[in-house]
Amino acid sequence: MSRQLRTLVFGAVLCLVLAILSFGMRVPYLVLGPGPTFNTLGTDSGKDIIAVSGHPVTKTTGHLNLMTVSADTQNTTIAGAINGWLRHDEVVVPHDSIYPPGTSQQQQNAQDAEDFTASQDNATAAAACELGYPKGFGVISVASDSPNASVLKPGDRFVSVVGVKITEDAALRKVLAAHKAGDTLPTVVIRGGKPVTVQAVLGAHASGSSTPRLGITVGEGCLPPFEISLSLTGIGGPSAGLMFTLGIIDKISEHDLTHGRFIAGTGTIDPSGKVGQIGGISLKMIAAKRAGATIFLAPASNCADVRGDIPSGLNVVRVETLHDAITSLDTLANGGAVPHC
Repeated sequence: MSRQLRTLVFGAVLCLVLAILSFGMRVPYLVLGPGPTFNTLGTDSGKDIIAVSGHPVTKTTGHLNLMTVSADTQNTTIAGAINGWLRHDEVVVPHDSIYPPGTSQQQQNAQDAEDFTASQDNATAAAACELGYPKGFGVISVASDSPNASVLKPGDRFVSVVGVKITEDAALRKVLAAHKAGDTLPTVVIRGGKPVTVQAVLGAHASGSSTPRLGITVGEGCLPPFEISLSLTGIGGPSAGLMFTLGIIDKISEHDLTHGRFIAGTGTIDPSGKVGQIGGISLKMIAAKRAGATIFLAPASNCADVRGDIPSGLNVVRVETLHDAITSLDTLANGGAVPHC
């Protein structure tokens, strides 16, 4: 082999090695894809995703699925990024768009978990208001080991404690702080539309606090006279709010939202029932279609992201509020026309 040919071969091999190595280099991008989907009317790890205590639960054969987006939490390789760009069911985004500069993965995950919890609370509040339960400040749930387990009930609206008017959390805490564990406090609540006086007992304070507790969870909004708890692991962010809300309504009311259909959707929810914009909707529509959904509820504010990306056979319905979503599902069940993106 001549010297010139050896040089060419060596150069070619070197280029090939460098190309292979470069394709394995990490770049500051993430590849997003369709994630798992969960039926809010079903179970997760053997537990009801929406559990109701103290109220009958309506059985259904349909689905009300929330959608997720999957993401590799590590920086993507050049080869992985190119593959993601070429696929129709993946999206390549800058790492900083998911994990902003100065925010660690652990911090972002913690924020996502907090947003997810808030979405569950908003879903419960929105569902209760849509179903007409009275508004006020009162008891959301009572702990099983609470000294008031047989005294206070979910849905109790506070009127007064030891004669002090109670309309917010700060007023209640101020009254409790003026007493000690073991004290009995005459408490007036609205229960079943009528004022009822009970003797609430103060329990020990929590670690890091000096204020004794009633052993209850309180909140302001529409208060159903029973307990609703939501349980779903491995999910973060606020985008499941709408589907949680619809799932709650389907389970605790006589209103059949599914009529046996496979309905999926996404969107944030606030306590008033307003549906908000989310990210990754194109990927969520793909996941919905793959799972078997025929109807997909999309926030009106996401319509610009939806157009041109709707999978064949998926009926995408435009919703601005919780009431819109319910009305559209009823209309579709009766063969009527609904707003689309």
